[in-house]
Amino acid sequence: MLLCAIAVPCSAATSTPASAPSASFHALDYLALIVYLVVVVGIGAYFSRRENTTEDYFLAGRRVPWWAATLSIFSTYLSAVTFMAIPAKAFTADWVTILINLGIILVAPVTIFCFIPFYRRLNVTTIYEYLEMRFSPGIRIYGSLSFVFLQLAKMGVFLLLPSLALSTVTGFNVYVCIMVMGLLCTIYTVLGGIEAVIWTDVLQSCVLVGGGLLCIGTIFAAEKFDFTNMLAVADEADKFHIFNTTGGINSSVFWVVILGGFFIQLVPFTSDQVIAQRFLTTRDEKSAVRSLWAYAGFVVPASLLFFGLGTALFVYYASRPEMLPTGDVKNDAIVPWFIATRLPDGIAGLVIAGLFAATMSTVDSGMHSIATSLVNDVHRKLRPNADDRQRLIMARILTVAAGLFGTISAVLISKINPDSLWEMILLLVGLFGSSLTGVFLLGVFTRRAGARGAALGIAASIMALIMLRTFDIPIHGFLTAAVGVLTCVIVGYVASIFLPAGVAVSIVVLVVLRNIDPRPIHIYDYLTATVVLMCVVVGYAVSVFLPARERLLKNLTLATLEDAEEEG
Repeated sequence: MLLCAIAVPCSAATSTPASAPSASFHALDYLALIVYLVVVVGIGAYFSRRENTTEDYFLAGRRVPWWAATLSIFSTYLSAVTFMAIPAKAFTADWVTILINLGIILVAPVTIFCFIPFYRRLNVTTIYEYLEMRFSPGIRIYGSLSFVFLQLAKMGVFLLLPSLALSTVTGFNVYVCIMVMGLLCTIYTVLGGIEAVIWTDVLQSCVLVGGGLLCIGTIFAAEKFDFTNMLAVADEADKFHIFNTTGGINSSVFWVVILGGFFIQLVPFTSDQVIAQRFLTTRDEKSAVRSLWAYAGFVVPASLLFFGLGTALFVYYASRPEMLPTGDVKNDAIVPWFIATRLPDGIAGLVIAGLFAATMSTVDSGMHSIATSLVNDVHRKLRPNADDRQRLIMARILTVAAGLFGTISAVLISKINPDSLWEMILLLVGLFGSSLTGVFLLGVFTRRAGARGAALGIAASIMALIMLRTFDIPIHGFLTAAVGVLTCVIVGYVASIFLPAGVAVSIVVLVVLRNIDPRPIHIYDYLTATVVLMCVVVGYAVSVFLPARERLLKNLTLATLEDAEEEG
């Protein structure tokens, strides 16, 4: 009934005979888009009055309602790339990858019972503070800097790819798209801090879901609400196929997708400051837990919505092939193409604003978390005597710097093949995210793992993933995160007990990489390995020469966690 109600205003635009579409923006579309962008900046200006301390700027005074944190996580995690890619995947293929999204149902209990208690009860601002308490300052610095490097690498790509799609189907200048989204994100984030980021995310999540519903409603109206026929068309093309029951470790057989989905979801929900910061801004631990339970429940209908949108688009264009995009417009841009060509004036502008929203909600979170990590994990150590006002100023400066870097990098890399960019991002996410998650698992679930073992676990994880890529080992990409995480945990734990053996294993791995296969390694492998290994070497050196004082593990592992209320 809800979709019927949404579709009624759009039925006039879709009930007329089909004609060759042309993507164009009209006055009402521009008005809707401009109003939305003005409102977003207004939110930042409104919350700027509260941002008087670093507690306000980084944690919103811990006054964010649990439901707002839920919507902020959803909006942040659903980038514009995902907003376009999920329906495009369902449009061109089937629903097999929905199991990746549903992996959060398995991950949520792990995060709730095994990680959130540490983040809240230790009264931290960044989750990498836990790594210093549990291991050493070096491991904390590695965790923070690897997170910052990954976010900086992602920001430019996440700004560029949606801008390319919008430019192709609407005629917008790609550089204007990049500049508008990048600069507006920077303005409202530096003004309103994390509180502005979260409340704009709330608005943006509503626009995202509303845009998806509007598109589906429009398609239903065009098909005269003949659901039986729509289901028949989709079923005939096997669009609702979810489980592959045959295949090996290099295929998308159901157990590979489920296992891979678990680890893919585990990475951001255990070791990503962007996600964890939402848990830290709520009033207490119970509110943080409630926000994640709600998010896990919200993912199911949201996944059905966006996969359903892709299938609905397939049904729509199956009887209207002349309306499919041609030329430079690819299937990945099918959603913005449909919006720009089939939605009524004004409505199209509002839904295109949803694509802007999806990009901005990811970029603003990244730049703010970069500032949070650098100020608390690096600046505090370099300038331990700086007062709160000085740290707040530094946080704003770093936020601006991160925003400008993301915007400029998006412009500079705009001529590079987007597929290569996306491949590089996936590689970096695997290398940094997997090893970092492995370190957190070592800290939480083991008592004997130490800083040196953790450092060797990181190195082994990175080497294992580089070997997967270099030697073309037949394993499905969904399992990359699993390999990285488990390698870090196993090697890190063993090395903590038998350190000399761990060193020997690390040396053997390096020798194998250097001598076994004479084929040239891709330039990204060299760059990534060099940067990551530098981080590991620095972290390890700090652990050896500036060791943290001996401390008890009280409240630092699951085995020593006391049933107590959080501090502060």
